[in-house]
Amino acid sequence: MKIAIVSPFPPSTGTLNEYAYHLVQHLSEKPDVEEIVLITDKLPDQKEYELPDFKVPVSVKDVWEFNKLTNPVQILRAIYKSQPDIVFYNLQFLSFGDKKVSAALGLLIPFLSKLMGFPSVVLLHNITETVDLESAGITSNPVLKFIFAMTGTLLTKVLLGANLLTVTISKYVKVLESKYKAKNVALVPHGSFELPSIPDFENSQGMKQVMAFGKFGTYKKVEEMIEAVDLLRKRHNERIEIVIAGSDSPNAKGYLESVAKQYQDMADLVFTGYVAEDDVPRIFRESTVVVFPYTSTTGSSGVLHQAGSYGKPAVLPDIGDLKHLVREEGYSGEFFLPGKVEDLAGAIERVLYDESNRISLSRANYAAAASLPMADIADWYLMHFKSLIKKKKRASVRNIPWRSFWPTAQQEIVPAGM
Repeated sequence: MKIAIVSPFPPSTGTLNEYAYHLVQHLSEKPDVEEIVLITDKLPDQKEYELPDFKVPVSVKDVWEFNKLTNPVQILRAIYKSQPDIVFYNLQFLSFGDKKVSAALGLLIPFLSKLMGFPSVVLLHNITETVDLESAGITSNPVLKFIFAMTGTLLTKVLLGANLLTVTISKYVKVLESKYKAKNVALVPHGSFELPSIPDFENSQGMKQVMAFGKFGTYKKVEEMIEAVDLLRKRHNERIEIVIAGSDSPNAKGYLESVAKQYQDMADLVFTGYVAEDDVPRIFRESTVVVFPYTSTTGSSGVLHQAGSYGKPAVLPDIGDLKHLVREEGYSGEFFLPGKVEDLAGAIERVLYDESNRISLSRANYAAAASLPMADIADWYLMHFKSLIKKKKRASVRNIPWRSFWPTAQQEIVPAGM
């Protein structure tokens, strides 16, 4: 089959780019896939995409831009020219823009591509019903909360206009089926991007390193983590390195620069900036513990799955979807209450200074990651793709004008042999 995938893709820094990269990598290794077309966003400064060697032809159509009102036209045109068997959308609500109109217009595209005759599948990484708007840094105004909730409901209905909507957490399926009476929702777990060989869980040589990974500034803020580690440095009279790996959230530009300025006199504090895909393994392997300094959650966590892949213990907020995901997929970690620096310091301390606990958490997370590799997730999607393609073919057969096979009254019927 020929698959079109609409998503940011590295080196684009757009949200969910890493997920698209690993999904494409594993889809390209499947015998049923003949070609993949990436319909992605334009890189800055007119740079061009340079793709690694995939197992099948993968082409790039970089036709859309964040917050551009013309994105629907450009993307639908690229789909029509590509003539794929299936279109897959890797989305969250602000994938196409953080302005209301551009974001909403972008979310219309899956329904429109379905109307054009292309079976369309949406992977929606979050739903508005489970997002705490205030702690996520979106709004604390009651009126705006109401408007946001109503808009989210409307846009969810629009996304359900695709042939299939997939989500990564079972709780989301229940919400969509109960609130929206949806019949076209499926659970497909997030999956682990890659699964390296079994790490040496007992190797703890070198300076302890506390790492956070992601896009920061809205509901992911690092000040409390920095303060918590500083407490532990003083308590144990030991150097502990802090690594902030990643970049600003598109909605909080300048955030990390302001944090770096605030803590410019603090030793052993490293800001890596954007982490290229090739550097991700090193960043995780060098860390002793991965901290999730979140005040809210907006869906499944790719970083948690990555931490599990490299056999790393996690320190997690005791809130929302992360808490649910940990129980559902078998991950483990030390938990803390957001806003409580002492509580966060205690959770990190229980990992850094209790070796048996650190090893136990590392083994549990690696086992959880190994149980849902991205190669299996790609198979799940191919199963759904094949089903939709078959339905389209059956519908095409039903719509054939059968009477055209029979002679009309004006046609002369000549008996055989005459």
